[in-house]
Amino acid sequence: MKRSKPTKLPPSEGFLRAITLIRDRVEDTNVYPFTIPAVRSLDTLAFDPRVTFLVGENGSGKSTILEAVALLLGFNAEGGSKNFRFATQSSESELHRALRPVRSARRERHGFFLRAESTFNVATHIEHLGIEAWYGGRSLHERSHGEAFLTLVEEKFRPDGLYLLDEPEAALSPGRQLRFLGHLHVLAQAGAQFIIATHSPILLAYPKALLYELSENGIATVAYEETEHYRLTKEFLLHRERFFRALFEEDKEEG
Repeated sequence: MKRSKPTKLPPSEGFLRAITLIRDRVEDTNVYPFTIPAVRSLDTLAFDPRVTFLVGENGSGKSTILEAVALLLGFNAEGGSKNFRFATQSSESELHRALRPVRSARRERHGFFLRAESTFNVATHIEHLGIEAWYGGRSLHERSHGEAFLTLVEEKFRPDGLYLLDEPEAALSPGRQLRFLGHLHVLAQAGAQFIIATHSPILLAYPKALLYELSENGIATVAYEETEHYRLTKEFLLHRERFFRALFEEDKEEG
């Protein structure tokens, strides 16, 4: 997709304003995923009209919530557009069945759910459908993981679309993450809406994004500089020898 500066102000609202957990639809709060603190404390989760990030440790529930939003909106669990219907292994939770979307008056014309871990499966399905021409003109399997991921973004994402991405940094080098942010910015300024689960301090730095941190205490908004990912990365880059001394000394004691 050729980048160009937006010629008009972006819409004041996104396509999806929020999701609400309807507790009467939860059959058993003592089973997964309702045992995850962030899910257990979920009530109404509002989204920024342009960019919202979900951040947290492994197992905090960010990918679980993002997947539930995708299923709620009609996307395929393993990724793709709303027209994609394939499954290599069913593993999605029941959370989406207990959610209700809060939509704005705007309606997206395009959309995509993209998981770094299942990009290969999406590429295989595209080949199966014989629609490589719509995705850069050649098989995504002939590209690296990161190239395939960016091709999907650059070829299929449009200003009037709603896009859910799960840990895109798993496919992208730091340089490619910056390239991705450039595309995200142009699209967001032109009216697209993004909801992204990530660990990347590079992606999380996107200006004016709404950040939710998921933890043992539930879900709360957080400033970029207050995220554990930013603070730990900054401390490591500035004082890595101190980290190594502590880590290697622990290994020595355990040995």
